[in-house]
Amino acid sequence: MTSLEQGDIVVAARFCGPPGSANGGYICGLTAGRIAQPVTVRLLRPPPLERAMSLQPLPDGTWAVDCDGQRVIEARPSEPLDPAIPESPGYLQALDAALHGPDLHDHPCPGCFVCGPQRRRGDGLRIFAGPLPGRDEVAAAWLPDASLPQTNGRIAPAIMSAALDCPGFHALRTGPRLWLLGEFSVHIDRLVHVDEPCVIVGWKITAKGRKAVVGTVLFDEDGEPCAWARGTWIEPRA
Repeated sequence: MTSLEQGDIVVAARFCGPPGSANGGYICGLTAGRIAQPVTVRLLRPPPLERAMSLQPLPDGTWAVDCDGQRVIEARPSEPLDPAIPESPGYLQALDAALHGPDLHDHPCPGCFVCGPQRRRGDGLRIFAGPLPGRDEVAAAWLPDASLPQTNGRIAPAIMSAALDCPGFHALRTGPRLWLLGEFSVHIDRLVHVDEPCVIVGWKITAKGRKAVVGTVLFDEDGEPCAWARGTWIEPRA
């Protein structure tokens, strides 16, 4: 497969989600970037940190990521996403919404690279999604900083994928109960710049039992959508 770059995928410890595991949106973004076409990425087990994972195409036209003989990720081709995108509430209202999101004592994963309140600016993304007044959505303000992987001042696609991950979970409004990302599809129209004020909105599409489907969208400083995603979240059994 000519579009598939060879070599291992390694997730640095900085980009964690739950303890000992890669952030789901980040590893999905890395995987999709290597495949270099629209895909839906399925997480079969927690992707490890600081360990080599091998990506290979399969005869049926899908891809697999393995680590130490175990299948960690599967990916399949997908059509470009075309969701019904809500309007941006604006940066200031997104900042206000973040004040009402989960805090350190009401957060299922306080060390998460994306939404963990324990992470400092310049280390984690600090994307804190809280409810929007009068809307069945959550929103977060995000100011990408210069510590993040980038090319010519634009934030790397895997980071944008990560930024679209956790606001979808917080749109479920399940409090401190832990849910895990099961599948993720991302479409990126353009990469945002370092220090560009961005807004991310998350909303619930469907939910039944221990499974929920959510949408997320990232707005640029002009209030235009520049990336969006669809995620399936699973509540683990006790």
